[in-house]
Amino acid sequence: MTKKQLESCLLLMLTAFIWGIAFVAQKVGTTDVGPLTFSASRYFLGGLAVLPCAYFFADKKLTKAKLKTTLVAGAFCGVLLFVASFLQQIGIQYTTVGKAGFITTLYIIIIPLIGLGFKKKVSARIWLSVGVALLGMYLLCLTGGNFTLQSGDFYVFFCAIGFACQILFIDYYLPKVEPIYFAMTQFFAAALISLILLPFFEPLALTGIISARVSILYAGLVSAGIGYTLQIIAQKHVKPVVASMIMSLEAVFSLLAGFVILGDRLSSRELIGCALVFVAIILAQLPTKSANAQADIKSELS
Repeated sequence: MTKKQLESCLLLMLTAFIWGIAFVAQKVGTTDVGPLTFSASRYFLGGLAVLPCAYFFADKKLTKAKLKTTLVAGAFCGVLLFVASFLQQIGIQYTTVGKAGFITTLYIIIIPLIGLGFKKKVSARIWLSVGVALLGMYLLCLTGGNFTLQSGDFYVFFCAIGFACQILFIDYYLPKVEPIYFAMTQFFAAALISLILLPFFEPLALTGIISARVSILYAGLVSAGIGYTLQIIAQKHVKPVVASMIMSLEAVFSLLAGFVILGDRLSSRELIGCALVFVAIILAQLPTKSANAQADIKSELS
């Protein structure tokens, strides 16, 4: 491993750490503002944070056709980002930070399963990872001797499906768009949808936004803005499979952050469930002979 590759791996680990801590920010933010208010504020700040990247990294010879494709694709993926993040923000109110992190990261396993609908083959290794993940989920969601998806777990699981769909569309559009402008459009689209829906479902309380300012600033500027910037810089020198494995550590960091910062406690059964989910995630990302690398995963957020 070259020095540049090592530095890039460390940057990706820092990215995973930032995203893991973001689950705490989201959890704390729920005490002061609703999911729509949090999402609107977060992604507006995220879009602003990525703006400087356009100067350093964006394609300076962007054609009008490519710009149009970038804006349209970014807006569409922004809708998916809004749906996934909104479900996650609702769910995190009713579950622990660690469980939310591990359930969200299941998108890595859901992605190849969605591919079945497009007649793509799923290897035996993926089916094994699905089995391990299901066992892990069973232990995570076992309450009082019965398997019960609590409301928070339910919302976060569907959030994982939403992120899986978003990632698949990103993978489809990425060769056709300018990545930096694409990311900004996603953020601003998600913020705009949240803002449009806000008056119908939540009271707009500026006092709540002020109270949640630290959580919103972290989720918007640090998690979305800085996290995304670090990712695009580091992934230039690291293979996608290695990058995705490192970034999946966000689930572990979310568990540790919930324990250290919020005092969350998981039972030994739930910890074993987390371990099994993590094993399934790593297993799903191992390279195969038929593919040189897994598609890039996760462009922003948590």
